[in-house]
Amino acid sequence: MKLGVKLNSSGFIIQGFSEIPELQVPIFGIFLLLYILIICGNLTIVVVVWKTPHLHTPMYHFLINLSFIDIASSSNILPKLLAILCSQLSTISFVGCITQMYIFISLSCTEIILLAAMAYDRYVAICHPLHYVILMPLRQCARLSFISWFLGFLDPIGHAVLISNMSFCLTNHIDHFFCDVNPLLQITCTDTFNISIINYVEGILLGITAFLLTLISYICIISTILKIKSTKRQRKAFSTCTAHLTCVTIFYWTLMCLYMRPTSSFSPKQDKYFSLLYIVLVPMLNPIIYSLKNEDVKKVLVRFKEKCILY
Repeated sequence: MKLGVKLNSSGFIIQGFSEIPELQVPIFGIFLLLYILIICGNLTIVVVVWKTPHLHTPMYHFLINLSFIDIASSSNILPKLLAILCSQLSTISFVGCITQMYIFISLSCTEIILLAAMAYDRYVAICHPLHYVILMPLRQCARLSFISWFLGFLDPIGHAVLISNMSFCLTNHIDHFFCDVNPLLQITCTDTFNISIINYVEGILLGITAFLLTLISYICIISTILKIKSTKRQRKAFSTCTAHLTCVTIFYWTLMCLYMRPTSSFSPKQDKYFSLLYIVLVPMLNPIIYSLKNEDVKKVLVRFKEKCILY
């Protein structure tokens, strides 16, 4: 037990991609480029919405929140990974590791709830268009956004408290490129029964509930669209939610690849690559999808581009 306390106090060593040392420099360059694209892409969405008065609507209010989540999520992990790849100093303090894990889970939970709120917004807009202004004023959007952030950061407190009180006496090497729950549980010598129970309970209460709300919203949306007789109106109605539906599909696909696999299929190497899909692919694709699949955003971006060329 003393050894466990010693490792806790001395921190951890993040192994990252040390199994391929000859590729450390190219990997650093790739991740730096991806991080810049994530920040620039999401900041562009924020600026475009902020600078365009007619985009100050509930859907774009949620979109700004989604962009902030993507920026915060990538900034929580990628700068530390870049520092490890650049300097080969792969140590992280115990407090820093638990904090990184807590922020990662919190932002993931916040995004799950926010995507469900965005699905509800699209449901009201398409299924109850005449009551949309009454049911979804900006004050209601702000309330739903606050609930998403509040519950998202409240949910993983149990994880952080339990894991911070564990002893890591097996090793202080984390075979991953950031501090996540599964890699930490693999190196603890403390019983993990309680944390497993919390994982299942919170997974059901938060993840499955939000997923079902999103699914039910889109079942109602598709059902309503199919009842529209005009093909042109059908296409227009569906175009208002294709960007969000695409983002939801990619988000849940990467999440299932990462956490909803049979226990027998877990391996550190696979977990790293599945984590990359979630941490890099989702924040990078979200602004691209909303730019390409949203006519309002595309028109504003074209106007911004024309102004830049004129100047």
